[in-house]
Amino acid sequence: MPKLFQINITANWGSHGKITEGIGKIALANGWESHIAFGRWYNQSESELYHIGNMLDERLHGMSSRLFDNHGLMSAWPTIRLIKHIKKVNPDIIHLHNIHGYYLNYPILFKYLAECGKPVVWTLHDCWPYTGHCAHYMFAECNKWKSHCQHCPLLSNYPHSILFDRSYKNFQQKKEAFLAVDNLTIVPVSKWLETEIHESFLKSKSIQQIYNGIDTDLFKPTSHIDSIKKKYQISPNQKIVLGVASNWYRKGMADFIQLRNKLPKDYVIILVGVKKKDQQNLPSTIISIDRTENAKELIEIYSMSNVLFNPTWEDNFPTTIIEALACGTPVVTYKTGGCPEAISEETGYAIERGNIDDAAKSIEMICNKEKYCYSTVCRERAVSHFNATERFQEYIDLYHSLLKPT
Repeated sequence: MPKLFQINITANWGSHGKITEGIGKIALANGWESHIAFGRWYNQSESELYHIGNMLDERLHGMSSRLFDNHGLMSAWPTIRLIKHIKKVNPDIIHLHNIHGYYLNYPILFKYLAECGKPVVWTLHDCWPYTGHCAHYMFAECNKWKSHCQHCPLLSNYPHSILFDRSYKNFQQKKEAFLAVDNLTIVPVSKWLETEIHESFLKSKSIQQIYNGIDTDLFKPTSHIDSIKKKYQISPNQKIVLGVASNWYRKGMADFIQLRNKLPKDYVIILVGVKKKDQQNLPSTIISIDRTENAKELIEIYSMSNVLFNPTWEDNFPTTIIEALACGTPVVTYKTGGCPEAISEETGYAIERGNIDDAAKSIEMICNKEKYCYSTVCRERAVSHFNATERFQEYIDLYHSLLKPT
């Protein structure tokens, strides 16, 4: 029985954690043994879980990173213990996801990966692996990563650094560590990120693009929306514009506030994933909901909405878009990262970042039609392009191709 060992910051929690869990499930269905190592935040899993480090180590790592810009260079002992566990499991494939987040030491991990000779798959959910500091550079329109990061303009961004700019050295260390692994396959989750990687120092590695997938049997239109509408006091004749994010940092919350002033009064804006401290900054005319892990409630909210607006300024390929489509809801999104790749001309509009007038116009064009005009085609696109079973099966096929004798 072949063995899969995945590493991610979370396990079956949040979008990337659920992707990791989904891949594990498909692996199990294909007769594999599945293990997931995680840094923090988890839900029950069908895979065997291994918790890397502890809260104290995470806090020390985070503190050091904030002072010295050495993110990914702490957590030595947790990483050494992780390697011992990997050796014990003896997997056939090691699959990395988000290895940043104050829980791993990447030079130690990649030294082992280079020496062990096992096939390594690395799904890139953001840009951190090939920059000297940031996870996203779109907002700053920075292209230093194409040559060599230095004098970083994004030190105040995650991973925040207060005192030092170590971006030049970080870039060099990442390049040396990551390129040392010969049997490394990079998997970008969007065509946009694939293009970016081809301009980075990772371009020499094998690159195979695979889209994220979702459970389209779970995320599907539901007519049971009366109770959720009553809960938020939404009348039948009101149009609902939805925004969803796990973290609203540079995801366009301020754009929604501007949008509120441009839409008719009978339009309702609902934002999901707004932290309590941020809710006080929103006008009373916007309904804010804290983060929810309740899939049933989220599906009801998607299904009752007329349109999802995704005004993210920095992103790769958010699953919120395909979750909305799967629930029969059209999308208006900024042309950010791979976001436009999720929709078609029949299922929504992609507009320039920050163009609130175009956003309002596109949203009204959608809302002026009945929901049923979009529901079927949105649902069909999600099922045909982003069904988790089919997308994650691509990983199993990739694993098998890497294990074939040469």
